[in-house]
Amino acid sequence: MPRESKRALITGAGSGIGRALAVEAASRGIRVALTGRRQDPLDATARLIVGQVETLTIPADVTIGSDRRALVANIAARWGALDFLFNNAGVVEGGPVKASGDEALERVFATNVIAPIALARDFLPLMLRAKPARVVNIGSVFGDIPYPGFAAYSASKFALRGFSTALRREWAEAGIGVTYAAPRATRTEAAAAFSALIEATKMTLDPPELVARQIWDAVERGDQSVYPRGAERVFVLIQRLFPRLVDRALAKQTAALAS
Repeated sequence: MPRESKRALITGAGSGIGRALAVEAASRGIRVALTGRRQDPLDATARLIVGQVETLTIPADVTIGSDRRALVANIAARWGALDFLFNNAGVVEGGPVKASGDEALERVFATNVIAPIALARDFLPLMLRAKPARVVNIGSVFGDIPYPGFAAYSASKFALRGFSTALRREWAEAGIGVTYAAPRATRTEAAAAFSALIEATKMTLDPPELVARQIWDAVERGDQSVYPRGAERVFVLIQRLFPRLVDRALAKQTAALAS
């Protein structure tokens, strides 16, 4: 299938990484459907790619079943099939577990875990029509290196990473691939939740355009996962092989943040 005929749905497309993924898709000649809870941000993203490729803007809250079903029906009516499903919409909740309310916990898991699983399930028929097709789940380095003060968020990204691996194995014979992307801190509105951590650790924030380009490169290669270049790759390996080293390093960081 020619690249220019391919179709991508991007959730959380009104800002940040989602917006950058849409702009990058358009630059590669891929048609894009933009979805998010609010029309105005989606329109702002669409204006960045006007005239390049066919663009759909479909307001929807992916945590609501009726919105997901309407989203599937809309894509089915307009395109009839889907090549790429980008589960990018996410919620960041910081703070100690003892201060986490039920509503915040439910919001994190409804957006970061349940919605991606449900969307993959619901879009399966349209992706089978386009196969080979691909699900792309946008996680986080915190899905490999759990961080104190972000326990619920880390847990949700661990869950998304586990789902991605299981889904890849489950759908391999059907011709649908799965890519799990784990960006590090990115220069977006969501980074405000990490502001104290960023300041204390002098953390480098990646521009969303760079993150989007790396993800799309990995997707077009058919990679199973994509991680940031640099020290984070080493830290992920250390976490898997020598977790106590990470325990000690994070204990020092946590103490510094608290002081």
